[in-house]
Amino acid sequence: MTAQVTFTVDTPAGHRPVSIAYERAGSGDPLLLLHGIGHHRQAWDPVRHILAAEREVIAVDLPGFGASPALPEGVPYDLASVVPALRAMCGALGIERPHVAGNSLGGLLALELGNRNLVRSVTALSPAGFWTQGERRYAFSTLTAMRHGARILPLPVIERLSRSAAGRAALTGTIYARPGRRSPEAVVAETLALRTATGFAETLAAGRDVLFTSEVNKVPVTVAWGTRDRLLLRRQGIRARHTMPAARLVRLPGCGHVPMNDDPALVARVILDTSR
Repeated sequence: MTAQVTFTVDTPAGHRPVSIAYERAGSGDPLLLLHGIGHHRQAWDPVRHILAAEREVIAVDLPGFGASPALPEGVPYDLASVVPALRAMCGALGIERPHVAGNSLGGLLALELGNRNLVRSVTALSPAGFWTQGERRYAFSTLTAMRHGARILPLPVIERLSRSAAGRAALTGTIYARPGRRSPEAVVAETLALRTATGFAETLAAGRDVLFTSEVNKVPVTVAWGTRDRLLLRRQGIRARHTMPAARLVRLPGCGHVPMNDDPALVARVILDTSR
């Protein structure tokens, strides 16, 4: 069941109230799940039941995405604002130093949480921030095109496309290697999440100058990259390994940019192995 927590964050713009929507399930050590830009917490649905058998899973909608409201006016969607918000959210929920797994933008946030020693372990799936400027421009233009398509397509057209494997590939083939495995309902929901994401443009703008350069050597770190990632090319994983020599680099064969749907068992195993 979806819940929402509101707390006060000390941001560069001052003390501001922030609200984050989340779902909590399972038992064991807490595990925070962070999605990518334009997505929502349901991106983790294929693996959540596997993880919840061993962990207390908290899947969140990042501020300005999914069911979470936008950040207060004047608060930027950058690491300096969002990471303290996630820390404050954990405090409000009574969670101390959870394990964290993140995908894309969520992977970048997970690594920064690890860099600040706010979590017990980090699993970053195709994390942002290890790109060249050319690779970043390609990824951002692709994301912008996806957002434009989600905004101009009428809902009946989206629903009709979602009913066929070819239509699901047209809507989500950029981020999934096996889009036909997504249910029609999930494809419609994530297309609408991309359409209505109030934090999309500002998050993209905040990411233009982001390069992750920290070693993150205080906690266990796994970086995992899909071999069929079409958005953040897998050679970026090699750069991540060079930046963080103590991290484990894992290939996800046959997986795309959002690998949780493409191989749920493998992704869950990687996350659980890291958190152990």
